[in-house]
Amino acid sequence: MKKIFIVSIIILVVIVAVILLFRGKGNGIKFKTEKVARGDIETTVTATGTVNAVTTVLVGTQVSGTIKNIYVDFNSPVKKGQLIAQIDPAIVEAQVEQARANLLSAGANLKKNEAMLADAKRTLERSRELFSKNLIARSDLDTAETNFETAKASVDAAQSQIAQTAAALKFAETNFRYTRILSPVNGVVISRNVDIGQTVAASFQTPTLFTIAEDLTKMQVNTSVDEADIGKVKVGQDVEFTVDAYPDITFKGKVSQVRNAPVTIQNVVTYDVVVMVDNSELKLKPGMTANVSIIISVKKSVLKVSNAALRFRPDEKSVPTPKKKGRGVWIIEKGTPKRVPVSTGISDGNFTELVSGDLRERQELIVESLEKPKSQSVGHSPRMF
Repeated sequence: MKKIFIVSIIILVVIVAVILLFRGKGNGIKFKTEKVARGDIETTVTATGTVNAVTTVLVGTQVSGTIKNIYVDFNSPVKKGQLIAQIDPAIVEAQVEQARANLLSAGANLKKNEAMLADAKRTLERSRELFSKNLIARSDLDTAETNFETAKASVDAAQSQIAQTAAALKFAETNFRYTRILSPVNGVVISRNVDIGQTVAASFQTPTLFTIAEDLTKMQVNTSVDEADIGKVKVGQDVEFTVDAYPDITFKGKVSQVRNAPVTIQNVVTYDVVVMVDNSELKLKPGMTANVSIIISVKKSVLKVSNAALRFRPDEKSVPTPKKKGRGVWIIEKGTPKRVPVSTGISDGNFTELVSGDLRERQELIVESLEKPKSQSVGHSPRMF
């Protein structure tokens, strides 16, 4: 029994020692750390936009009628002046013939009035000669003069009628030419809005028949940049963007225009930023949604620290420190957190440039405490900094 008692005492002492040993090791607060690194940092402004052709022409018609022929379709390449559609010219052609007939009639009427003017002139000369010999009354001379002036005015009216009918003929011929829809530019048809047999009316508003993109090898991205970021965007800045059709490809461009006209949607003010893009491979298509990153600033091979390290604050009860102004990070020195003041530069959202501070590359910085404060009780959320 005595031996059993002694062995029990020894086992108890060993258990107590082990407990005390592990408890002593657990007294130090454990932290998650990240190293000071060297690399590149880019400051960007992100936005979404739409890929568009640089120049898009809406081709319409100035005359009403029925579509008789269509010579192009979607994606058809076209040349300037190429016939792409035709409106049935029958009605307009009849109007041309009518206007031409009216012009011929006006010409004949002019000749008739010119003949009457010549006759009135001869009568007036004869009446003057007879009046000078007192062979006719003064009233007869006056009548001859009146007839001459009337005939002269009739010639002027006939000439005006000719000019009017000539203008009507020109107008009808112009409408006849407009029945042939021609491409105004070199490009590609990206939209066709009519079919053969469809009637188009150009009475109040010009209907759009085709949409032609002038050059799909050069595209632009129209992006909406928030008013909080628009002050950072300048013409000539590099741009990177992706589209859903090619998620693994990063397309590049440059800011070509920052428009001053504000766009307000649901009390959010944005500005249109135009990005010019080379599309020589024709991968980009009009209407694609682009996720755009406008590169504001780039720093190469600089020391950078994690933004989590800049946000970290130790628990005041476990590490009592006086409050200090300015930015700082925390390192572990002799098992205790120590604050190091730093000066920072640009940030990419994850890392921030280290401008100055008593830090070196690959030095460990505290980013998170792995133990909850002892004062934290169940049902209470942890303290946020």
